[in-house]
Amino acid sequence: MSIVLVIGTNRPGSNTKKVASHIIQRYAAHGVTPQILDLSDLPPALFEPASYGDKPAEFAPFSEAILQADGIHWVTPEYNGAVPGVAKYFIDMLQFPESLVGVPVAFTGLAAGIWGALRPVEQLQDIVLYRNAHVFPAKVFIPGVFNVLAEDGSIKDEAIARRLDDQVKGFIDFVDKIRSTGKYTVSK
Repeated sequence: MSIVLVIGTNRPGSNTKKVASHIIQRYAAHGVTPQILDLSDLPPALFEPASYGDKPAEFAPFSEAILQADGIHWVTPEYNGAVPGVAKYFIDMLQFPESLVGVPVAFTGLAAGIWGALRPVEQLQDIVLYRNAHVFPAKVFIPGVFNVLAEDGSIKDEAIARRLDDQVKGFIDFVDKIRSTGKYTVSK
């Protein structure tokens, strides 16, 4: 099973990357090693205006990972009440229409505020639904992320750690069920 975990920001030292590290451990505990797409690793050439027409060769591994994914787990922060601009730009640069079609997608959101990135998750959900993905209904929102993370970056809130584990296990099952229906076959 090929799960791609997207770290939905390019901010250095982000809490998103810390939460993603915990999620990666949860996948490993369930026998799955996700491929990590860290948006801070996007090639600088992708941000040149010419990229709208011709994607730089350095972007190919990102695009190919999405095209080959059995499932995508998106971890996003909330910036100014919305999805980070780099995340939307990343989706805009993916091949259209074949990227995301028929692919299961899970969302984990985190924020300093009380809603735990509800708005960016809703925004990303709308975008991937437009692109004909299958949205996993069990989303995890992490409010007050500064109070949830320990100094070493681990999750210190047991209830959130449990929800993340349940989300990962449920998403693995969701991806497996969609793949087994035969409806997953999409020309890519």
